[in-house]
Amino acid sequence: MKKTALTLAIAAAAIPATAHASLPDPVRAMIDAAIATGDKDKVATVIELARQTNPDDAAELDAIADAFAADQAELAAAQAAAKEEAIRESGLFDNWRGEGQLGAFRSTGNSSNTGLTAGLELERVGIDWRHKVTALADYQRSNGVTTREQFLFAYEPNIRIDDRLFAYGLAQYERDRFQGFTSRYSVSGGLGWRAIREEDMTLSLKAGPAWRKTERVDGSSTSRIAGLAALDFDWRLSDTIKLTEDANAFVQSDNSTFTSTTGIVAALGGDFSAKVSYTVELDTNPPPGAVKTDTLTRITLVYDF
Repeated sequence: MKKTALTLAIAAAAIPATAHASLPDPVRAMIDAAIATGDKDKVATVIELARQTNPDDAAELDAIADAFAADQAELAAAQAAAKEEAIRESGLFDNWRGEGQLGAFRSTGNSSNTGLTAGLELERVGIDWRHKVTALADYQRSNGVTTREQFLFAYEPNIRIDDRLFAYGLAQYERDRFQGFTSRYSVSGGLGWRAIREEDMTLSLKAGPAWRKTERVDGSSTSRIAGLAALDFDWRLSDTIKLTEDANAFVQSDNSTFTSTTGIVAALGGDFSAKVSYTVELDTNPPPGAVKTDTLTRITLVYDF
């Protein structure tokens, strides 16, 4: 939330008048100008320079710094309270953010071709709850024949238990006839851990029991209890480049599935970016006629909203 002119004026007014009692006018003006920006680093730099040039005014400069810090803390608390209140009062369709992507792919494995890919990812973050919706489609027809048809839809809610621990749920639908199944349903629930929460790097891990039902192209179907383990890693290498890694493993008795998607996202300007991703999917016991490993390289234009 950007500070308004009124807020900046209040911030400057919060500095006790006695703190400026003996500071030279140019130094006072320089400090007031830094305070008006609301930039903590800039204020700290200006006050440190003032200490070096006016060592006899150290006490007054300390008072200015303390008053500014107190005002910033009060302002941050007010903004946090206002944001929380806005979230609590928001409706079901409010506060969603996400990204849409459209581009091309190159696959090898059960099919070898180039086609179109489209995806949508939505996320809503509340006080304790977070909802995430993912949809992805890869499709191609050549000479009137479908040579690639892969769809995925997933909904994942999770609730915060503490600053790092959370509980999650997952409902997922997949379709890929070239991997040998017309439908695959997965349901899971368990616990997650936010292992890394840095400004430029995040890592979340989760695991829990799962149930999967697979309907194959030959008309047969299976239902199995499985285990799910997954990770979500994001690393911002610079202001414009981000590395992502999403991996999961459904482990079950007859056919386990391991999936890894590595991506590089480059900002293009505004709300647009370009993404290159490489997905490897391994089924330990695929249907007859299907190979174990599929790979998919996607190049997409991404729009953030």
